[in-house]
Amino acid sequence: MLARGSREQDRFVGRLAREENGYVVMTGVDRDKPIIRLAEPRDAERIASVLSTSFIQHESSYTPQAYEATVPDSEQIVHRLSEGPVWVAVRASEVVGTVSVVHKGDALYIRSMAVVPAARAHRLGESLLRQVESFAAEHGYARLVLSTTPFLNSAIRLYQNFGFRRNEAEPHDLFGTPLFTMEKIL
Repeated sequence: MLARGSREQDRFVGRLAREENGYVVMTGVDRDKPIIRLAEPRDAERIASVLSTSFIQHESSYTPQAYEATVPDSEQIVHRLSEGPVWVAVRASEVVGTVSVVHKGDALYIRSMAVVPAARAHRLGESLLRQVESFAAEHGYARLVLSTTPFLNSAIRLYQNFGFRRNEAEPHDLFGTPLFTMEKIL
């Protein structure tokens, strides 16, 4: 075992990682292979960008207030970091996906799940959902819950394939944009 802060540790870590744009980047690994990690406050702008990029094509289907709630800005993202875990999917040093959760009774409520269009063929949505499910199981939650809009067909298919089922629970709209709830019993 290497002593923390020792020269041996510095040399060892130096061979495995380097800093790039303020982030530690692992070397000697496939940089195109995505990783899922907990978000940090410095990720807030990148997360806001992922949400904006992911939902912009559907903006006209939302009311202005609902779209604003769906695509929070970086300040709102920083606040959400204090409400519950937020994860990011990172590929080639870029944040390309995100999901956050909050406690709701016996359930873990999933919100702000998004993967940028250019990264959707890499099953990152499934990886993010697996991370959420793992967290929920580790912390004793009985179910996962989310709300979605009926026009996000690809997301709905992803949720259904992951075991979520539609139910009649509220909310049924977000500032005038239709919603429905889905849940997965763990």
